[in-house]
Amino acid sequence: MPSRKPHRSLYACILFVFLISSLLACGTIPSIVGSGTATATPSTTGQSGQSLDVWTKAAAGVEIRNEDWKSPGDNEDQVTIVRLDLHRVHLSIGYRPRTPLLLGDWMRQTHALAVLNGGYFNEKNQPTGLLISDGQSYGSSYDGFGGMLSVNTQGQVDLRSLRDHPYDPNSEQIQQATQSSPMLMENGQRTAFSANAASERRTVVAIDKQGRLLLIISPNRAFSLDEMADLLASSDLSIETALNLDGGASTGLYLHAGSQSVTIDPVTTLPIVIIIK
Repeated sequence: MPSRKPHRSLYACILFVFLISSLLACGTIPSIVGSGTATATPSTTGQSGQSLDVWTKAAAGVEIRNEDWKSPGDNEDQVTIVRLDLHRVHLSIGYRPRTPLLLGDWMRQTHALAVLNGGYFNEKNQPTGLLISDGQSYGSSYDGFGGMLSVNTQGQVDLRSLRDHPYDPNSEQIQQATQSSPMLMENGQRTAFSANAASERRTVVAIDKQGRLLLIISPNRAFSLDEMADLLASSDLSIETALNLDGGASTGLYLHAGSQSVTIDPVTTLPIVIIIK
């Protein structure tokens, strides 16, 4: 009678190959290093595909960087930073209180290089401070607090504290402006302000010591305002002035420059946006 051992061996080999194939398909076999210890490969790219902590030139005057930021309280998020040469880009404020748009629709309708959320608005989609869009003013300026990102009739961009430099409609010729609060940094120093300790999605606009505009987005509910201010002050971004913009559900950024794209969606439609072309 012939032996059945070869058949049993063949069956065992087929079963072994099937099990290995199944494990590979499920991604459950870890990579193995020489020490014999299983290891996971860490992520080395940011949300827009760039390597972390490296400036990537997206277009003339436009650079993008992703960083992992961690607060002393162990809150952590991957932050997207866009750095703009203000001699190469044009900034304006979009305002649609009656028909607010999703950020992607703002991007498509304006044909912008980048669009992000602006300052605070109320339940009627009206700005809580002053807003100026293409020379048309809405609302009234904050008095003694907050800050303003603006563009004058000569195209000069300014970011300032309204406590130290109040808005004067009689002497200033401003074409674009959005106001928000609080100021997070002034004169290269972290500011003191009163805010709750809630962690939220964050949008920050800043000017560095070289006069470049920074758009800083923390897309997850990771940092309080105090933590964000501390992280800005301790960063290597050389920030001179920084203003917190509307965050939470409003935080968002769309950018398409060269081969680089960033898509961070807000959770709501937006009546107020900052447009970069």
